[in-house]
Amino acid sequence: MMDRSTPPEIEIEQSDTSLIDRSLREPEIFSLVFDRYGGQVHRYLARRAGPGDADDLMSETFLAAFKQRDRFTSSRSPTGALPWLLGIATNLLRMHQRSEARRWAALARTGAEPAVPAPADQVVARVDAEVAFRLMAGVLEELADGDRDALLLFAWAGLTYEEIAVALGVPIGTVRSRLHRARLRLRTALSASNDEKE
Repeated sequence: MMDRSTPPEIEIEQSDTSLIDRSLREPEIFSLVFDRYGGQVHRYLARRAGPGDADDLMSETFLAAFKQRDRFTSSRSPTGALPWLLGIATNLLRMHQRSEARRWAALARTGAEPAVPAPADQVVARVDAEVAFRLMAGVLEELADGDRDALLLFAWAGLTYEEIAVALGVPIGTVRSRLHRARLRLRTALSASNDEKE
């Protein structure tokens, strides 16, 4: 429970680093980090692991972050706590890699994205998108883990190259090469698909 002696607007204005530092003395303050980033972490996890696993993975992510909060530093994650949290989430996803690979294989076969249901009035407009999604899911299934992680942190979580480097614990040059390889594979697959239609 938050300490209500401090006005909420002051707590909201605090940097991630100061909130996490403060949570070392007042553990309940860590809930503000959850409030700031819970939605973004959950969306990322839902897209990666499916909606059924996202809640559990998000809980595991924030529990691990809470236990490791004494190791968080602004120099390690200068843009805030989100890259750090998504790095933890990505590591947890690696433990669930087999189920994720099965999910990509199923999406490649069916094209159905359970996390994003289609409204009835948009079904016709989505047919081509589902074909492209099925193709992309097949490519994502085949990508190396690091390439897939970098691409999805960029595309689905909206992280910058620098933030992805922090999240994955790799140099920024590695992020650039992973994204280049992943994009090249996707472009090649989409181009081949378009050529087949003509």
